[in-house]
Amino acid sequence: MAAGLLIENERGEVLLQRRGDDGLWGLPGGAVESGEDFLAAARRELREETGLECPDLTWLGLHDGLVSGPDLYGRYPHGDEIYIVDVLFYGTLPARALEHACPDDSGETLELGWFAHDSLPTISGSINVVCLNILRRRAGLPPLALPPRPPRRPDPGYWADLARLLDGRPWFVPGASVYVEDDLGRLLLLRDAESGQWTLPGGKLEPGEGLEACARRELREETGLEAASLEPLHLLAGPEFRYRDGAGVWDSVGVAYRAQGVRGELRLPAGEVTEARYVRAAELDGLDLLGPYTRRAVALWREAQAGAASTV
Repeated sequence: MAAGLLIENERGEVLLQRRGDDGLWGLPGGAVESGEDFLAAARRELREETGLECPDLTWLGLHDGLVSGPDLYGRYPHGDEIYIVDVLFYGTLPARALEHACPDDSGETLELGWFAHDSLPTISGSINVVCLNILRRRAGLPPLALPPRPPRRPDPGYWADLARLLDGRPWFVPGASVYVEDDLGRLLLLRDAESGQWTLPGGKLEPGEGLEACARRELREETGLEAASLEPLHLLAGPEFRYRDGAGVWDSVGVAYRAQGVRGELRLPAGEVTEARYVRAAELDGLDLLGPYTRRAVALWREAQAGAASTV
């Protein structure tokens, strides 16, 4: 998980840093630390990499402010490969702010500069290209071409291998869940075979998978259903979503989607889900829900139902 920064000045130029690892240009930003919220991480990264503060940093929201998928691939000069889930913040600073810039001594930042979107330097990797293209689209400019990347390789044992490698240290687990409603407005819940508790269709992101693609895959695998479209409704992240279990200590970061145009027959995977049930909001109090993520996601759905009922 990372926090990225899209910062422009009064001329519409974007702030870029020349990176210490490959000498190319990219956006400020970096990894979120365990227990840190995304905005705090964005502010910290900006301070470390530029020495600046940006008082109007604002999350860009679920449509532009959360990017994932195979194009978010990066390869460091020493050979490590990563896929990033990036939470993006937008802010403004005056052009003269760079007169007071003072990056820390880590060597991450070699140089800072303002650049017009139609006159950019050589950009470092596809991650920065994807994020810059958000600003270019908003400015009515064509997207930058993405550099070549290797094909995504599914790795079903990735999360178990990572847990063993981290050996009890906290880590982030991004994923997605899906609200499926029937014609009566009832919510689909699944009974987890291992815990016996109820949860939404959903699960962990696979390496290089986009969040919406994860939601579609989990919906299909756990219910046999397909959705014509998925609307992102909520980003659920923060210290209240920390889990401690056989997989170690991990912080869930998930997007809850609303399925529209659902088709297919309900089919449950043997050994994973023992029962499926459509429930009304009034019936939720009697159900044992699985973990803080499910409880919060279901509470948000219930609040939306109550709000819709009050406007009728």
